Amino acid sequence: MEKATKLVDIRSLSLDQIKAALVEMGEQGFRAKQIYEWLWQKSATDFDQMSNLSKSLRENLKSRFSINAVQVRQSQISSDKTIKSSFTLYDGNVIEGVLIPADDRMTACVSSQVGCSLTCKFCATGYMDRKRNLNADEIYDQVVLISKQAEEQYGHPLTNIVYMGMGEPLLNYSNMLKSVDRITSPDGLNMAAKRITVSTAGIAKMIKKLGDDQVRFNLALSLHAANDTKRNEIMPINEQNSLKALAEALKYFYAKTKNPITFEYIVFHNFNDELEDAKELARFCKHVPCKVNIIEYNPISLADFVNAEADKIDQFANYLRSQGVTTNVRRSRGKDIDAACGQLAIKEKETESSET
Repeated sequence: MEKATKLVDIRSLSLDQIKAALVEMGEQGFRAKQIYEWLWQKSATDFDQMSNLSKSLRENLKSRFSINAVQVRQSQISSDKTIKSSFTLYDGNVIEGVLIPADDRMTACVSSQVGCSLTCKFCATGYMDRKRNLNADEIYDQVVLISKQAEEQYGHPLTNIVYMGMGEPLLNYSNMLKSVDRITSPDGLNMAAKRITVSTAGIAKMIKKLGDDQVRFNLALSLHAANDTKRNEIMPINEQNSLKALAEALKYFYAKTKNPITFEYIVFHNFNDELEDAKELARFCKHVPCKVNIIEYNPISLADFVNAEADKIDQFANYLRSQGVTTNVRRSRGKDIDAACGQLAIKEKETESSET
């Protein structure tokens, strides 16, 4: 009995590789551009959608290639109109993504890994195992599916994308970059790179690599403490990536890209909410042109952290502003459906969540 041939994920191939494969199959090489447009501009998930290809070519493609399309598994709409979706991947793994609508923007929050290998103490995903990195097309598909939700539910296209869902994007570096390329390229979704923000927990050598690659998207650093003792306590990654190392990496990144940095800072009750904490953060902000987003904490069942009092947050923000630091206080969205920052974890299916 002849062994079944494993289908190749066609979206893992470059345009030139698709062309070479077509020639090897006895097909015309110029068809590669048409196929590539269907995959990345028109977001086709089935070869039969490629209507300008002959039926015989479509059948030939089906016999050799797969399109490992991501599918919406379940969606929930928050009282504030935020939509959280779980997505099923081709191998049965599940991830989550969020649509965050606002008056002036429509933002997709996408995941970069199945689970996460970093164990940030305040984040639900940090309590899950990292099963694998997402492929570039799986990140791209989240954007396409969330954009469709924006159009269908609110009549507006996506305006912004944040890599702030499950996982650490800089630990999936090449797939993250390739997904950004497919989202921003004229032969892809053609979105502006300046409308994309990649958030990292802080991996100094990879931040420098972003500088070397002269990326055009925005970089955000989840800081949450501006002294090493406190940051080590809540973000173990800081033990190998100290604030000094991060400051050097950020200076390098800025010198190469001229992109200002966004610092994300959750003000935890009785942990990092005092004036001295604000002073430490203001000093850290002097390293590079930056702004600070103060983020409301969203409680999870696995941790005992509590959001700081509203007046403490206001005092904290006002001190930063008094030091010339551009500071925004971001109110949480989608808390009632566990869609807010730090709450993403697969709960519907007990075998996939560590919250069992």
